[in-house]
Amino acid sequence: MYNSFDRNSPFDENIGELDMAHLQELLRQQAQRRPLYENVAILGCGYVGTALAYHWQEQGHFVTGTTTSPERFASLSEFISKVVVMKGDDARAMESLLQDQDTVVVSVAPTGDSIVDEDAYSTTYLSTAKNLVHALKQATRVKRIIYLSSYSVYGDRQGEWVDETSPVAPLELRDQVLCETEKILLQAANSNQRVCILRLGGIYGPGRELLRMFGSLAGMTLSGKGDRFINWIHRDDIVGAIEFARLNSLEGIYNLVDDSELTVREQIELVCSHYGLPPVYWNPSKPSHSRKSVRVSNQKLKAAGYQLVHPQLLV
Repeated sequence: MYNSFDRNSPFDENIGELDMAHLQELLRQQAQRRPLYENVAILGCGYVGTALAYHWQEQGHFVTGTTTSPERFASLSEFISKVVVMKGDDARAMESLLQDQDTVVVSVAPTGDSIVDEDAYSTTYLSTAKNLVHALKQATRVKRIIYLSSYSVYGDRQGEWVDETSPVAPLELRDQVLCETEKILLQAANSNQRVCILRLGGIYGPGRELLRMFGSLAGMTLSGKGDRFINWIHRDDIVGAIEFARLNSLEGIYNLVDDSELTVREQIELVCSHYGLPPVYWNPSKPSHSRKSVRVSNQKLKAAGYQLVHPQLLV
């Protein structure tokens, strides 16, 4: 299920399906708190970064977006003010990127099969974070850094609730890397530069519908009881929460998941029922190999004033 966190899928035609009207209405009351137009940089224009760039471009900001893929330069340039082909481990490119920026969003992830390559994973996150922190020393105009992390840092809590005060307990190296990246970036926070960490649920939305993830399981018999909890967040809400964090200069750690409290069994049943697919059966006598089960609270972000665009799972 972690693959849903990969944010480097190619630009696709579904980008225009962002619920712009709803986002604008929810954020309208915040618009006067920050300059209407800013210079914003997005490190990593994958699935989420591209949607964010599209939204900010529509709002009139000067958007600089990065990609590690030269073949995506042309398509991104069609709607982004400035596109830079670079990697986070390029210190000089990072220094250049941050010049004259007001807000920087870090939305990076390894590309392709490198998501299972531990060295590539560490390089992608840790090198990017270290170079960013170093470059910030000279980029005094930058006031806000927003980093997209994952709720996977909480590890397995056997279905128990966690919030931002809960200690992290990463099970795998890649989750440890995410924790370390958070620490590096949080240490860069000061009175002039605020750092906000958003711990995302599994990402879904246009082009990443739950039907694509669960539909192939229809009619199958799966191991276990299906009682594991998986937390989700729609792409529109990631864009909305980033904008909310920017407008309100949020700092510290915030969980970003929706309000649905469903087990994987309930989620699959929801998809199969909605699309008229054969049900999935479960065999409790065969243990499931999936270890992570945790329910993540989003109350801190909601208490700050953010209203979810999609509070329940969309099928």
